[in-house]
Amino acid sequence: MYLEIVTPEAVLFSGEVTSVAVPGVDGEFQMLDNHAPIISLLAKGNVKVYGDMNLEEEVADKFTKGENGETLLPINSGAIEMKDNKVIVLAD
Repeated sequence: MYLEIVTPEAVLFSGEVTSVAVPGVDGEFQMLDNHAPIISLLAKGNVKVYGDMNLEEEVADKFTKGENGETLLPINSGAIEMKDNKVIVLAD
């Protein structure tokens, strides 16, 4: 699946990943390849990205590695859209 993570300041990442887990307002949920279309608000927590991420040097400090090898991005709020195997995370 294709993932794009966008903040008011910059596009933090765009590329192919295995799956994405996000902190929804009603709890964490994960999306895999060919997930049904969804739009949801996000709460404070971590966006967890599974798969190889080649991060640009200027944004790499915003991400950390999780215990299971996933890449974590802490957010305060946001929104997510999944459609046609493309995930767009608008994060704040």
